[in-house]
Amino acid sequence: MKKYLFFIVAFLIAISSFSQEEKAEAKWIPRDPQKFESSHSGTFNGQKITFKSIVGETFLKNSKGEVTGAMWSTSYVREGVDSSRRPVMFVFNGGPGSASVWLHMGFFGPKVVKIDTEAKQDDGVAPYRFVENNQALLDLTDLVFIDPIGTGFSQIEGIGKTSDFWGLNEDAASIAQFMRIWVTQNGRWQAPKFLAGESFGTTRAAKVAEVLEGGGQNMALNGIILISQALDYAGSSSWADNLTSFFTYLPSQAVTAWYHGKAGQGKTIEAFAKEARDFAYSEYLPSLFLGEKQTQAQKEATAERLAYFTGLDKKYILQSENQILMHRFKKELLRAEGKAIGTLDGRFLALETDKSSEGPMLGDPSDYMTSAAYTAVFNDYLMRDLKVKMDRPYLSSASGMGGSWNWKPVPEGAYYEPSYVSTARSLSEVMHRNTQLQVMVANGYYDLITPFFDAEFTFARHDFPQDRIQMTYYEAGHMMYNRQEDFDALAKDVRKFLEGMLK
Repeated sequence: MKKYLFFIVAFLIAISSFSQEEKAEAKWIPRDPQKFESSHSGTFNGQKITFKSIVGETFLKNSKGEVTGAMWSTSYVREGVDSSRRPVMFVFNGGPGSASVWLHMGFFGPKVVKIDTEAKQDDGVAPYRFVENNQALLDLTDLVFIDPIGTGFSQIEGIGKTSDFWGLNEDAASIAQFMRIWVTQNGRWQAPKFLAGESFGTTRAAKVAEVLEGGGQNMALNGIILISQALDYAGSSSWADNLTSFFTYLPSQAVTAWYHGKAGQGKTIEAFAKEARDFAYSEYLPSLFLGEKQTQAQKEATAERLAYFTGLDKKYILQSENQILMHRFKKELLRAEGKAIGTLDGRFLALETDKSSEGPMLGDPSDYMTSAAYTAVFNDYLMRDLKVKMDRPYLSSASGMGGSWNWKPVPEGAYYEPSYVSTARSLSEVMHRNTQLQVMVANGYYDLITPFFDAEFTFARHDFPQDRIQMTYYEAGHMMYNRQEDFDALAKDVRKFLEGMLK
C-alpha cells in the first residue's frame, strides 16, 4: 500500500510541477530589454579615446519567434567615428559555466585587476589593485564581452529551458544568434569581426565559427584568438587509460619541474621544452602504445627518462606504469615539502592540510589565490563605473551547469557513441571554406589543464592550413596575463595579429 501511495504522491507532485512551469511561462510579459549606458574616456596605445559602455540584455528566440532567454553582455563602443566598418571583437570565457569576467577584468577590459605577478602571494582581501589598461584594444576595435545563459546576469526567459542552452551545440547556437543580433542592431555587417575565447571558450569559438556559416545569415570571421586552447579533449583530459594525455602533458610537467628547480637546471625553458617534446615523440609515445609488449629493461629505461624530465622518483614512476596522472604530479612534485601546485598555473603552490593524499586536497591554488580579487573588483566596477543597478547577483560561474551539460555533438535523437569532445575538425573545415580566416593560439608553459604541447599536437593534425595559424608562448599558466611580463607580451602579440589583418 505504501508503494502505491508513493506513486500517487509522486504523480501529484509531477502534475503540480508541470502546472507551475505553465504558470511561470504565462507570467512572462513582453518587455524592453534592460540596458545601462555610461560614457568614458581613456588613452589606449597612445590615443585618447571616448567610448560608451553598454551593459544590457538581448532576448534570444526559438524558431517560432518565442523568447527563450536573456543574454547579457558588456559592450565598449568608440564614439565620434563612423562605426559601419569599425572592427568588433566578441569575447567569452569557458567552463562551460564561466562568465566573461576573467578576460574582461584580466586582460581585454579598459580597466584590469592586478594580482601578484610572480604567483607567490595570495590575492588576500579587499581593497585590490585595479588599474587603467592602456594596452586595451579600443583604438583598434570595439569589444563585446558575452555572458552565456546561466552566467553573469544571463538567464532563462519566456518559454526557455536550461536544455535549450546547456550543451555543445545549443551553446554555440545561442552565441551565434546573439552575435547576429548585435551586428544587426549596431550596423556592423560590413565590419571586420573577431572572436576571442579562453579554455572551453576556444572549444566554443570553433563551434560558433561553424554555426555562423549557416542559418541563412552567413557571417565570415576575420580572425579568432584562442587563449589556452581546448579543441580536442583527448589531449587535455588526464585520465587513466587515455594514452594521448600522458603524451601531451609530459612537456608541461617537465617545464613545471624546471620552474620549481626539480629538473632541467642550467637549461633555458625553451631548450628543456624542446628536449621534452623530442623525447615524447621519439621514445615516450612508442613506449605508451607498446605497453606490456616491452621488456622490464625497456620500462626501466623509459622510467629513468621520465624521472629526468619530471623530477619525480623513478620507483614512483615505475609503480605508476610510466603514466603520471596530472593530479598526482601536482601533489608528488613537492610532496617532501608538504606542498601542492596549481592546475591553471603550475607556478602557484600551497601548503597542504593532508600531506599523504594522492592529489591536492585544498583545491587549485592558482584559482583560490586569485578569484576573490576578480570577483570583488568586477562587482564594484559594475556598480560604480558602469552604473549597473540590479536586484540579483552577477554569477561568475553557473551553478549546476556542469552536471547538466549536453556534450553530444549530434542532434537530439541521432545515434552517438561517447568520445572525447573535439571541435578541431570544425575549425579546420571553417578555415578551408573561409580562406581569409586567421587564428592565433596563445599558450602558457605552466598551464596544467590545457597543455601547450596539446595545442601543437592538435594543430599539426586535422588538416589545418599551417600558414594561417600563429602560435605564441608565455611563462605563466592558463591565464598567462596574470603575470605582468606576459600581459605585456600577449597584448603586443594580439595587437600585431589584429593589425596584420586590418591593413
